[in-house]
Amino acid sequence: MHTVLKRIITALIILSVAAGMVFAGGQGEAEVADTTDTPEQVTVRFAEVAWTDIVATTATTRLVLEALGYETTALMVAVPMAYEGMSGGDVDVFLGNWMPSMATISNEYFDRGTVIQNRANLEGAKYTLATPAYMAEQGLTDFADIADFAEELDYTIHGIEPGNDGNQVILDMIAEDAFGLGDFQLAESSEAGMLAEAQARERGQEPIVFLGWAPHPMNNFLDMEYLSGGDDFFGPDYGAATVYTNTREGFLDAYPNLERFFDNLYFTLEMEGAIMGAIGEGEDARDAAEEWLRENPAILQEWLAGVRTVDGEPGLPAVRSALGL
Repeated sequence: MHTVLKRIITALIILSVAAGMVFAGGQGEAEVADTTDTPEQVTVRFAEVAWTDIVATTATTRLVLEALGYETTALMVAVPMAYEGMSGGDVDVFLGNWMPSMATISNEYFDRGTVIQNRANLEGAKYTLATPAYMAEQGLTDFADIADFAEELDYTIHGIEPGNDGNQVILDMIAEDAFGLGDFQLAESSEAGMLAEAQARERGQEPIVFLGWAPHPMNNFLDMEYLSGGDDFFGPDYGAATVYTNTREGFLDAYPNLERFFDNLYFTLEMEGAIMGAIGEGEDARDAAEEWLRENPAILQEWLAGVRTVDGEPGLPAVRSALGL
């Protein structure tokens, strides 16, 4: 299976380049050590999943790297393929390691040492099951209540794309008959598909239980409640989550300038919420990221502390200039 996935990933990368998915910021050269001026060409290859938050953070990060003179690419894949891509050397960076829910997928690669868990890039997130507020008013407030509404829910919990870690947690609950959910099924869809279903159910005041998380605009356009009692599966405090940057083994060791950048890089709930909100209104992710950075340039001082361009110049003035600041 590893070989098959690796071939698929390699083929997708070739196709993505042919389709024009490479957004170059000018072919550049990366500083490879603090003590040498010998440069080396590098393209930073991101794995991206079809979640609005990761689309937002990946677009923002690529924008800054390209302003520093790096080339970047992004390959849209499911979570398991992101880890296969990093493990096989086909992908360099993934900004969406949601923990603890993703541990069932990512820990295997961390234990092998083929993928490195770097710094936390977002604190204060959450990821667990949710339901509309009108269902909570009817008594559906806890994981233990779901089975009581089995017929109304058509014995179904709504998830997102196949291979997602949240889907796997739901499947584990069903397999273990946790909370009496043994007769339930998982409805897999995309993020957009699941949320469209939740909105349609909300308009008709119909029952639904679905994967919910924050930061995400769903918390604004849906009147929703997170379910309690899922600590053993999604973690305590209503699925409290921390999101980490992951890189393939050896990548940052080879490029100290990029290592400094990714060691500095973090996001906030407010930042992601603003960019995701713009994306939700139809704005291109890159344009939304650029607009936010122009309005909030102070964060660049932290991200670019000690970071240089591929030509060895100070990074902060170069990025500010590229953004028209």
